Amino acid sequence: MKSFIIIVLILAVAAGGGWGYWYQTHKEEVKYETGTVTRGDVTQVVTATGQLNPVLNVTVGSQISGNILKLYADYNSLVKKNQVVAELDPAPYTATVHMADANVAYAKAALELAQLTANRKQDLVKEHAAAQADLDTALANLHQAQATLLIQQASLETAQINLDHCTITSPVNGMVISRSVDVGETVAASLNAPVLFTIANDLSKMQIDASVAEGDVGELQTGQAVNFNVDAYPYRTFHGIVKQVRNSPVTVQNVVTYDTVVSVNNDDLKLKPGMTASLGVVIAQRFNVLKIPNAALRFRPPDSPRKLVPVVPGTPPPGGQSSPAPRIKHDASHTIYVLPQNATKPVPVQVHLGITDGIYTEVLDGLHDNDVVVDALLSANPTGSGPQPAGMRRPF
Repeated sequence: MKSFIIIVLILAVAAGGGWGYWYQTHKEEVKYETGTVTRGDVTQVVTATGQLNPVLNVTVGSQISGNILKLYADYNSLVKKNQVVAELDPAPYTATVHMADANVAYAKAALELAQLTANRKQDLVKEHAAAQADLDTALANLHQAQATLLIQQASLETAQINLDHCTITSPVNGMVISRSVDVGETVAASLNAPVLFTIANDLSKMQIDASVAEGDVGELQTGQAVNFNVDAYPYRTFHGIVKQVRNSPVTVQNVVTYDTVVSVNNDDLKLKPGMTASLGVVIAQRFNVLKIPNAALRFRPPDSPRKLVPVVPGTPPPGGQSSPAPRIKHDASHTIYVLPQNATKPVPVQVHLGITDGIYTEVLDGLHDNDVVVDALLSANPTGSGPQPAGMRRPF
């Protein structure tokens, strides 16, 4: 029994000694995720989404009601200005024209009779064979006949116009992108003219109507370059130019946006109306500049005070996503931790930063090529609290 107790004591002393040796050799071990200061290009963009539309989109309707007799255009048809695209049944309007024409003829005959009567009354009054009242009545009838003729002529013109509207023509050169009626269908023109066709004036020149958040609209100016993608061509980048930033706000669920119009060249006709575009407006660009990963802006050693240090707006928060609209932040001092060669602890360095693309940030001064900056703490055991998971980001 005594020998068993002695053996247990020996094993406990040996385990304690082993643990003490391991603790002494590992308690100061700290591992960091690092990045290298490199040179390259940094492009700062404002991101948004929008819809591709023709520059001029014309809806062709009917001013009169009737049955569709013939269609001369279909989807994707190329049409010229004043080309006939549809025809309504003209029979009822032709009959109306004939009736109006007969009413004009009747009014002319009545006017001739009234003119003759007025002339006869004037002669009789001169010879004192008729009363002046009879002449006044004859002149009034003459004037009424003249007015009636004008009314009937206007009715004839209206009937002729309606008959002419049975033939529907294209108001512009372009392509039919939508047809809303078929032959034999009845269109009813009431307060709103029924839409028969939608014609895009020129699909080689298109525009994107993008919604830009109010926090980003101050960065936009006409003439800025725009890069965008559409789902139909995921591996191709298209280009455009900011044409207009409209001042009219659009509020949806308390979110204010502004319509930004981007001019797009579509000579190959790959882009189609209605496509959704994910675009980035280039608001600043730097070439061959020093840059560091944005993760280095957020790193703080575990033994440093957790003090909020200003970071370039647009860099993602710890564990968060990148801001859709990074902004330029000049003349602000930031603390970056570098790891000199053969050093075991990072050293703080004050730097000035330029623009950011959400992943990398331009360094104006304070660092040099190939400097090693600390991005994150991979493992540490100075206090016996155990290692941290790889990639953990310390908050400010």
